[in-house]
Amino acid sequence: KMAEFLNLTQLKTSLKETILFDYYTAGFWWAKEMNFSLIQISGFMGLLNFALENLSIRRMTLGDNVKELERAVTGIRETESEEGGDLNLFSIDQGKAIVDFLFSSLFQYYKAYEYLFHVRREEPVLSNE
Repeated sequence: KMAEFLNLTQLKTSLKETILFDYYTAGFWWAKEMNFSLIQISGFMGLLNFALENLSIRRMTLGDNVKELERAVTGIRETESEEGGDLNLFSIDQGKAIVDFLFSSLFQYYKAYEYLFHVRREEPVLSNE
C-alpha cells in the first residue's frame, strides 16, 4: 500500500524507488512505534517529505535543511512548504525524537542521498531486450 500511495511502480528494478520506499516505510513504522495519533503520523510523514524535498528538489545543503527542519518542527515561522510546524501537534519530547530520527535516517547519510538525486548514473542492463 505504501508503494501504491507513493506511486512507486518500479520497486524491483529502480534503486532510487527502493531507497525512497525504505525511507518512508521506516518512518511510518517508527511513528507507529512512538504511538503517534493518525494526525501526528500524517504530520510526521509530511516532515519526512519536507526534508527529502529540501534535499532533492531545492538542493539545500545539510545545514540549510537542518535549519528548515528546526523551523518546521518548532513552528518559528512559516516554511516554504505547507508541512510547516504546528505547535500543538507534537510535544517537546516528540519533537526531539523526530529530530533524532531524521538525524539517524536522512541527515547521517545526506551525501548518499545527494548522490542518489543529483548524480547521473548509467542504467544497468537487465536483459537483452
